[in-house]
Amino acid sequence: MSETANRVPVEKLRWVCDPALFNFKTTEEIANIERNISQDRAIAAIEFGLGMPSNGFNIFLAGEPGTGRTSTIRQMLKKFVKDTCPPSDWCYVNNFHTPDAPIAIALPAGMGRGFAADMRELLDYMRANVPTALESKEYETNRVGIIEQFQERNGEIFSELEAEAGERGFALQRTVSGLVIVPQKEGRNFTQEEYEALEKDEREKLDTVGRELTEKLNDALRQVRENEKALRDALALLDRELGLAAVGHHLNPLKEKYQGFAKVQEYLESVQEDLLLNLEDFKPQAAPPQIPGLKLPKQEPTFERYEVNVLVENNPDLGAPVVFESNPTYNNLFGRIENVMQMGGVATTNFTLIKPGALHRANGGYLVLDAREVLINPFAWESLKRCIRNMEIKIEDVLEQYRFMTVVSLKPEPIPLDAKIIMIGSLWVYYLLFYLEPDYRKFFKVKADFDSRISRTPDVMQDYALFVAAHCCNEGLLPFDPTGVAALLEHASRMVEDQTRLSSHFMELSDLIRESSYWAKRDGAQVVDRSWVKRAIQESTYRSNRIEERIQELLAQGVILCDTKGGVVGQVNGLSVITMGDYTFGRPSRLTIRVSQGRAGMVNIEREVKLSGPIHDKGVLILTGYLAGKFGQEQPLSFSAHICFEQSYEGIEGDSASSAELYGLLSAFSGLPVKQGIAVTGSVNQHGQIQPIGGVNYKIEGFFNVCKAKGLTGEQGVVIPKINEQNLMLSDEVVQAVTDGMFHVWSVSEVEEGIEILTGVPAGRPAEDGSYPEGSVNFLVQKRLKTMLENMRKFQQPEREKDEPARLPEQVKEPEHP
Repeated sequence: MSETANRVPVEKLRWVCDPALFNFKTTEEIANIERNISQDRAIAAIEFGLGMPSNGFNIFLAGEPGTGRTSTIRQMLKKFVKDTCPPSDWCYVNNFHTPDAPIAIALPAGMGRGFAADMRELLDYMRANVPTALESKEYETNRVGIIEQFQERNGEIFSELEAEAGERGFALQRTVSGLVIVPQKEGRNFTQEEYEALEKDEREKLDTVGRELTEKLNDALRQVRENEKALRDALALLDRELGLAAVGHHLNPLKEKYQGFAKVQEYLESVQEDLLLNLEDFKPQAAPPQIPGLKLPKQEPTFERYEVNVLVENNPDLGAPVVFESNPTYNNLFGRIENVMQMGGVATTNFTLIKPGALHRANGGYLVLDAREVLINPFAWESLKRCIRNMEIKIEDVLEQYRFMTVVSLKPEPIPLDAKIIMIGSLWVYYLLFYLEPDYRKFFKVKADFDSRISRTPDVMQDYALFVAAHCCNEGLLPFDPTGVAALLEHASRMVEDQTRLSSHFMELSDLIRESSYWAKRDGAQVVDRSWVKRAIQESTYRSNRIEERIQELLAQGVILCDTKGGVVGQVNGLSVITMGDYTFGRPSRLTIRVSQGRAGMVNIEREVKLSGPIHDKGVLILTGYLAGKFGQEQPLSFSAHICFEQSYEGIEGDSASSAELYGLLSAFSGLPVKQGIAVTGSVNQHGQIQPIGGVNYKIEGFFNVCKAKGLTGEQGVVIPKINEQNLMLSDEVVQAVTDGMFHVWSVSEVEEGIEILTGVPAGRPAEDGSYPEGSVNFLVQKRLKTMLENMRKFQQPEREKDEPARLPEQVKEPEHP
């Protein structure tokens, strides 16, 4: 098989997008057409999650950043809520029975603000009319009449008692301790001497009368107290009738207006009772006593308890709310209760200081959160789970349990939760929650998986053109012509290293659109064509490839050893990929293999010094299996082979160099030199099949740059796995060099194909007896292994004889002495 049979045709080195696919001169013509680059799997999951009403079917948008997760859900929700009904407004009002537990009231969308306005109007009416009514002549006349009526009744009681006491020789007198009954003699009080001078019978008779009159006095005082209570009740009834006349005139229409809302009716009844009980608050308040040099504020009664705190207000003309919370802290999600500092450092609060969170605003709609932000904010994730589990939003002071001193706060009535929670995060965060969070599967049952690559179809390419047009229109960028869009699509295919797919990293593609427009506008162009997209890619590469250029300089100067001409036994140019954050490039790495007689088998020098990873070690061990299956069926293998990546001072991982290591082994055993102008990549299995690898474009371009720096000869190139042909999206420079015959790309599916290209000698197929054609690579390897085995046996025989002890005649054991 000749090496030309394995060369990859030029047309397979990259996919070239035909600009004729697009029926527009510039993207300005299609800027008003709306269509998304759809990911069918993710969109189907989102549609299912949005339509599933059951609790727990919340959605997790999983995928890499920049794959359109946020923009997709934003556009889908915009369409989904267009025809939905808006949810209720939510208000907090004062609980007159338990002031520290405000009441939550739900009203149809748009009525919350009206309810608050109605209560303010009622309060304004009361503040304006109640003081006038309390100061009216009619009210004062009725009040005075009631007071005089009760005073007259009290006067009659004391007059009757005083008359009876006078008839019986006693008088009713007022002292410091109150009213008392005292005996009289000739119009004056008895003296102590006169009382003691009386006869015993007269004194007892006088005491008996005094006790009877004292009991009647107590009865009179008891009746007076009852009259005073009745007076207060009568005055309160007068005030209540006045208040009812004032309040009822304005409150009854409110009760009719909110007739269908039981909670509002209960609240209005409580408001009426509280207003009637506190009519004195509406009277003008006396100024406090002033202290010289200090002006004290006038103490006015507060009427905040009659206000309405409209917590959430929804537009009746719009659908369900969609809330994107970018900073999901505990307070931003679940609301908070604010405090007001007053004179003396005292913090107070009330129901009007309850502030809503994102869950309140999204209630009845959709809340979109960043999963990572939710997890890193203290208490946010646990509280979110609790809300979903209990289907209610409870506003609490989360730090209360960590304080040394208890702070008086409110316990607002929880609000029922009816919202779809949508979290956006990477696959890593998704699996972290899935495996480590036991409640996660209960609450987020829908996974929308966003792929980083999309199958390239004509419809998808048209969608990408619309994507470019939308960006140019929305951001005021220069329009793209079909060649510019084609170049962008080719770059999207190179990003995923697949000729049949396009990258869905829209963030990077958006940046390329912006940069292309920048360079075109900077040089005065009116339209972005292919050349400006290529310019933007080149400029972006130039900003990031300093390390790559430095390594290329070292390779060109010979500081890093890499031959691109001639042939060397047991030496192969392997290929590796280096990723430096935002930039990836390929570079050749020299592999050397030395074989000798011995029993050590395969010695991986990188492994011995702990510079290789487990996958690389596995690739080296596979080589032993291949050699054993190929050459160890009729004879044991006895050799020592040392494999080393030269000038490698950092860790090595991956098995993409296992085929290069095998080629080096075959060269070392056969004694055939390997062409140094050809680099190799690809992993191998125990049957000698070449398996695919990643980063094929970077590897080819990395070796091409070295060959170009040292001089292209027309015999240089790279051997890649056959299956990696569909991943080729090589640069224009490499494709041109292959077209000119100055560089080559070969693809192989078996080790035999690769070794023929590298040595120029046929690998050799086994005959029926297991032998290989004379002069083939496998023949030379098998011959060398037999020679090494025979030499090893010859060497071991004298050593074995030397090490064996001389056989002595059997000795008679002498008896032991006592």
